[in-house]
Amino acid sequence: MNRPAICVPCRLAAIAAVTACAAAAFAWTAGWLSPRRLNAPHIVNTFEANYGVHPGYRRNHAKGLCVEGQFESNGNGTQVSRAAVFAAGDTPVIGRFAIPGSNPSAPDASTPVRSMALLFRLSDGEQWRTGMNSTPVFVVRTPKQFYRQLVASKPDPATGKPAPAKLDAFFRANPETLPFRQWLKAHPPGSSFANTAFYGINAFIATDAHGNTHAVRWQMVPQTPFEPETAAQKSDPDFLAGDLEARLAQGPLRWHLVLTVAAPGDPTNDATRQWPAGREQIDAGTLVLRRATPQREGACRDVNYDPTILPDGLKPSDDPLLAARSAAYSVSFNRRTREEAARSPGNAQP
Repeated sequence: MNRPAICVPCRLAAIAAVTACAAAAFAWTAGWLSPRRLNAPHIVNTFEANYGVHPGYRRNHAKGLCVEGQFESNGNGTQVSRAAVFAAGDTPVIGRFAIPGSNPSAPDASTPVRSMALLFRLSDGEQWRTGMNSTPVFVVRTPKQFYRQLVASKPDPATGKPAPAKLDAFFRANPETLPFRQWLKAHPPGSSFANTAFYGINAFIATDAHGNTHAVRWQMVPQTPFEPETAAQKSDPDFLAGDLEARLAQGPLRWHLVLTVAAPGDPTNDATRQWPAGREQIDAGTLVLRRATPQREGACRDVNYDPTILPDGLKPSDDPLLAARSAAYSVSFNRRTREEAARSPGNAQP
């Protein structure tokens, strides 16, 4: 059987869109580049220049919807962390599903990557916020690499798409990007948020009740069986929201929160590398989502899903992307909330 020809420029453009949008929120260059010192506002400015600004929306993952439910802990997570969220019992959750990109009207099938963000509201007043992607690895290891990738993926004014030669040069110069690209090639996107697994990507440090520390990563594993995206769905620009609404009308949707515990020597500062198979995994409980609402009026609208907001018993690792994410999320949050305030009726200009 003859196979269709592969459009190399198209593939590179698609990879650029995914990696640039996914990495944009992680941007932070801490003065590493010269002669001009760059920081989170500079990087977000570059992202806006590349992909445009949609006032009132997140600078990345602009298209999404809010969800609500609870996390039902089975108590197993206390093996590695004293965080109250892992004690047996229920914790309310405000979440958000989204796709990468700055365009809130982008077709759902325009990217193979999806995201899940969660805010756990602990009974003691603490919060745990986490942002996860549907890939187990990230495209780059350092903020400096991200900046170079963002520059390489800037759209050509003549075509509106990244220049394949620049992207190819970036990928060849940064072999750390290969695991991400290979994973995307081997894993088709799912037909639903409900049957998609989501990964925390970064490592964190968990502390148990005895003061022992453990490097961990986490993932949300769906109970809904996986099915790939269909041709009919690809022609529907908003199929993910419609599918989720239909599924929730039939009952709650569930994912298992699985903690993976590192072994000595496993890297905690490199999000491009998976830990070896066979590491200890702990099923810490079940995420149960019961309701979805458009983000304009949903509970997630004003939430900054900063992954460094953690309860006692969890703290950031030495992964440089975590500080980058926190800084860029703050810039994005401040800009979009300021735009929302300026558009409110009470602030209308004569």
